[in-house]
Amino acid sequence: MKEDSALILIDLQRDFCRGGSLEVPDAEVLIPLANQLQESFDNIVATKDWHPVDHVSFASSHLGKKINDILVINGVQQVLWPVHCVQNTPGAEFHRNLSTDKINKIVFKGTDKDIDSYSAFFDNARLRETDLKNYLQEKNIRKVFIMGLATDYCVKYSCLDAVALGFETYLIEDACRGVELIEGNIARAIDEMKEKGVHIIRVKDIM
Repeated sequence: MKEDSALILIDLQRDFCRGGSLEVPDAEVLIPLANQLQESFDNIVATKDWHPVDHVSFASSHLGKKINDILVINGVQQVLWPVHCVQNTPGAEFHRNLSTDKINKIVFKGTDKDIDSYSAFFDNARLRETDLKNYLQEKNIRKVFIMGLATDYCVKYSCLDAVALGFETYLIEDACRGVELIEGNIARAIDEMKEKGVHIIRVKDIM
């Protein structure tokens, strides 16, 4: 792949895979795809959810609330999840079978206990940004190819922010899996990305 392109691997972490605390259906199938796709890119970024133990997104942080409840906190809608990807715990590590030798940059998100961060670029209130945009610009990256977990949350918001920031953005659709708390959420997420200018492709289009 050209030097102006980057592959972004979203949250391929143990807690989102089989046996993890926030298991995404069929997440395991993405690991060999991620390994194969890395062979086609010189610039590879991987993100990690990296939460404090008392993070606002955890149902356990809210007395009397349960997993999948939805709150509005400081004006931002927040789904309550199981405790997941706590900093420096095994569940926050990359899946054991993910090849990491070619990863040039790791972006940590969700590090502030008071605000969640689905996107690889910004927190959910867009008050702070990660260093991803600056990193890509320093590397003269113009095109980003995004895969990972989950289609209807972190992948979607990463794609929407990437295209809004001016990157030519490609969603590798069959290299993503979603949560689908509500039936149809994955399809709606893909439609929204298309509407905003994200190109929808498949692994075979790269391989």
